[in-house]
Order: sequence, then C-alpha cells, then structure tokens
Amino acid sequence: MDIAHADTIAGLVKGLAVLESFDTERQRLNATQAAERAGLTRAAARRHLLTLAHVGYLETDGSFFWLSARTLRLAGAYLASSRLPRVIQPALNRLAAETQDVYSAVVLDGDEVVIVARSAGLAPSNQLLAYGRHLGARLPAHATSTGRVLLAALPKAELNAWLAGRSLPRLTPRTTTELRSFKALLAQAAAQDFCIANDEHELGVHAIAVPLRDVKGRTVAALNVIVPPGRLDDASLRADALERLRAAASELRQML
Repeated sequence: MDIAHADTIAGLVKGLAVLESFDTERQRLNATQAAERAGLTRAAARRHLLTLAHVGYLETDGSFFWLSARTLRLAGAYLASSRLPRVIQPALNRLAAETQDVYSAVVLDGDEVVIVARSAGLAPSNQLLAYGRHLGARLPAHATSTGRVLLAALPKAELNAWLAGRSLPRLTPRTTTELRSFKALLAQAAAQDFCIANDEHELGVHAIAVPLRDVKGRTVAALNVIVPPGRLDDASLRADALERLRAAASELRQML
C-alpha cells in the first residue's frame, strides 16, 4: 500500500531491511556486510544491528551478528493469526496421508515464494524431497511450479512490472533463464491452469502446482505436490496428482 511520506517511520523500514539481510547464504553479518545488503551506511547499519541485538532479535560475538530464536515470533504470529494457513493445513494433511507425498501451500512475495502451510508423507523416498521445504522457506519464484502459477495469475500490468528488466538466475542446468521462453511458460500455465517444474530449482525435485482461488476468483496462493523423479512423466500418475490438487483447491475455495 502507498502512504504519505509523513506517515512513514524510516527507522522501522531500515531496521526491517537489516533483519531481511540475513538468509541461507549469509547467516552471519558484520556491519559492513549488513550495510551493503540493506542499502544503508555502515554507521546506520551498525546502530540497527546493535539495537536489534539489544531487544533480542539478534545475537552477536561483538563483530558478527546472527538471527536469534526470537525472530520466530514474527513468523509465528503470522501463522497463528493468518486465516489462510489455518484453513489450508487440514487439506494438506489429508492429501499427504493418502498419497505419502509432500504438499505445500505457497504465496508470492516479490522475487520469491514463501511456504505458508506444508505436510509431508512418511515414505522414506520423501526424506530428500522434504529437505529445505519447511514452513517459511523462501524459494525463487521463476524456477518453481508454484511461483509460475502465481506469476501467471497476476494482472497484466503487475506481471509486466515484475518482468521489466529482470534477469532469471540459472540454478540448475535445466532452469529456464531466457525471458521469452519464460513468458511462454507463464502463458502456458495460465492457459492450462497448472504448472509442472522438473529439476529447475533443484535437481531431483519434480513438482506440479495449481492456483488456489477465493470465492471471488482471486488467486491467493498456489498448492503443489513434490513427487519422486519421473512420476510426472507418466500421464495417468500426472493426471491423478493434478486431480487431487484441483479437488483440494475447489474444496478450499468455499472457505476463503
């Protein structure tokens, strides 16, 4: 949302930018690194790091800083208060129990998608597939089935803004990075109302996703299932996975 400049608390914006500077690539940052990542001066980044450590959101050894367990309060508050994950979770649990596969519900957040609900089957073959796909995990939108479904559902102006001047990082040898090809994939996802991504974000990860819409027809999330390599190549197995996802999406739509 847009607000007046006078209503903006610049210090809060900068502090949140510093918190968001931490990720799997940089789990520990010093003031110089945090400044580069948050777009601040080193002095400003240092003050924000010290303040966040003072109130318990960061830990430090005096030189480097890292996130503390207290930051989970922010994610926990979302999961506890947001209606979307609470409504979706029982459906994912049922699907996982029926098929022993890994199911997720995902929302779009800028360049990434975020897992807001998740349930995994108990089959041993899913131990590797489940790695790194925990609640709150962030994945690149361009290389995931859910990201493509969500991007395909954006209004044309928003999608054009997302694509403008964008380069698509290559994450595996199979990642689609050419913009024209990527636009074609989004058009295909919009036309068929589902998307399959194989080995594009991570080798060995094959997934199929469908949009989750509310009663007004707005796409609010994407549902996907991660399956063992090769299973989506079988037409009947692919159709079964797609039917299960679409049935769950149809059921959930009445509650959103």
